[in-house]
This record gives sequence, C-alpha cells and structure tokens, in this order.
Amino acid sequence: MNTHYRLFITPLLLFWFATAIAQPDDTEAIQAFATEMQKRHGMESSQIEALLLKDAEYRQDIIDAITRPAEALPWHRYREIFVTQERIEKGVDFYQTHQDILSRAQAEFGVPPEIITAVIGVETFYGRYRGRYRVIDALRTLGFSYPSRQDFFQRELEAFLLLSAEEGFNPAEPKGSYAGAMGVSQFISSSYRAYAVDFSKSGQRDLFSDMADAIGSVANYFAEHRWQAGESVALPARVEGDAWQTLLMPGLQKPQHTVADLRGAGVIFDKMLADELAVRLLELEGESKSEYWVTFENFYTITRYNHSPLYAMAVFQLAEAIKEASQ
Repeated sequence: MNTHYRLFITPLLLFWFATAIAQPDDTEAIQAFATEMQKRHGMESSQIEALLLKDAEYRQDIIDAITRPAEALPWHRYREIFVTQERIEKGVDFYQTHQDILSRAQAEFGVPPEIITAVIGVETFYGRYRGRYRVIDALRTLGFSYPSRQDFFQRELEAFLLLSAEEGFNPAEPKGSYAGAMGVSQFISSSYRAYAVDFSKSGQRDLFSDMADAIGSVANYFAEHRWQAGESVALPARVEGDAWQTLLMPGLQKPQHTVADLRGAGVIFDKMLADELAVRLLELEGESKSEYWVTFENFYTITRYNHSPLYAMAVFQLAEAIKEASQ
C-alpha cells in the first residue's frame, strides 16, 4: 500500500515543482501596477489585484508562441498560409455578403473593400478564428513575464482594463491572440480605444460580434494611418546589375527613394510612374529565388496594422486575388 502511494504521489509532486519553477513570481509587480491604476484612473486596486492574481493565469504557451511568430518564416512559406484558394473563395463570399457595409466604409474612409476584406481574412479568416487565449491571461503573462516587451504589454493591459470599463464587458471573458489582439479585426487594446468606431450606430463599439463595426474600424485605422485613396500598394519588379542592392532598406522605414532612383539603379517595372514618386525596393525570399517589389506609401500604411512586410504583402496579394475573383 505504501509503495502504491509513493508511486501515485511522485508525479503530482514533480508536476507541482515544475509548475512552481516555470511560473515567475509576479505578485509584487502586479500589486504595483494595480496601485498605479488606482492613482491614475481611480480604478479600485484590490479589484485589479484579484483579477490578475486570482482569475488571470500565467501561460507558458503564450511565451512560447510569441517567440516563434509566423512573420519569422521566409516569404514563400508565409504566403502559402494566407494566400490560399480557400481564403480567396471565402473572401469573395465575405465581400459579397457585406458589400453594402464595405462600400459605405470606402465612401467614408477611402479604403477599398478588397483591402478591408483581406485584412479580416488574414487576421481571423473572416471572423472564423479569433484566438483561443483569454486576453487577460495574455496581457498578464506578457506584461509581467516577458522582459523584452513588458512595458508595452503593461500599457496594453492598462488600455484593456480601461476599455472594459468604457465598453461595459467583463475583462475576464474576451479571447484573442497570444499577444492580446481581439475581435474580428484583431485590434490590440490601445488600437481598440483609439480607432474602433460604432459603424453600425448601435451605441457601442463591438469588434467581437458586430461585423459593421469591425469593417468600419479597419477602414478608420487605415485612414488614420494616412491611407491614400486611389493610390497603388505594390508593383512587381525585376533587377539588373548590382547597383540596386544599395537601395535595399532594413526594417519598416517609409519609402525614402524615388522612382528615378530605382530606375537609375537597374530596377525595372512595367508601369509608367512619375520620377519623383516616393517608393521603396523590397526583396522577398521566394521558394527558388528572390522576388522584387516596388512598394508605395499605402504598403507602409498596411505595416502599421502589423509591423511586417510579409504581412503587408499577404494582405495586398489576397486583396488583389479577391478583387479579381469578384469581377
């Protein structure tokens, strides 16, 4: 009997020790955060402590997920996730189902229906996959146990708690991505507060179940980040010689070269463009060789939604495919 008892309890003890080691002690940091929320916003610190320390959970799988984002993949693998025949077909369905709302959003904000559709298609497969992590768990985990970006995620936690009070929802309920993005359009909390709109005129900004609000909010986000109505996003290009390599820019800088600069460096593209137009040369990792693109201000605007050129290119190509299939 004693032997069986020892065999039964040992795995439990091992699990307990593993959990204790894996989960950092964030109690003091959370208490300090709660005190600051009371000072700055008048929110009851004891309620915030109870929410974060008793209800919210540290999730190691969230830490694991944020360290291996899809944007770290090469372009050809990233593209095959988001620019698929099924996503194009479902995008056409979404486009047709919500055509009136999309047209109204274009009229008000200047953003084409296919771009709005593609953003929602890439983010949540048109609302089908909105995330499996509780937002409060994601923000607690990343805000207090992810040192490289904990300041950012503590600000997002602050915004989330304020948002829940403003919009009248229980902060323990919403689910979203491992980074705390939520709703059909996957807005982080600060973006929700700043850019979400009540496009359905219901009296509430609801990105979880109101498709009109989700569509209008994406359009408003792009407009606020200087989307240029009627202008191009990207153009395929070819390169000759070696001079073009000096024009490649790291990171997500705005277009800093001109069409004349690119042409002079051996970049070739099949469209007449004004010499003084601001552009950027982008090189992407194709399956067998590099792809070259001339990108414009609107491409940069898409990267304000998700800070990745791969994301922006996936949205652009999905949008173009949906537009073509809808005609």
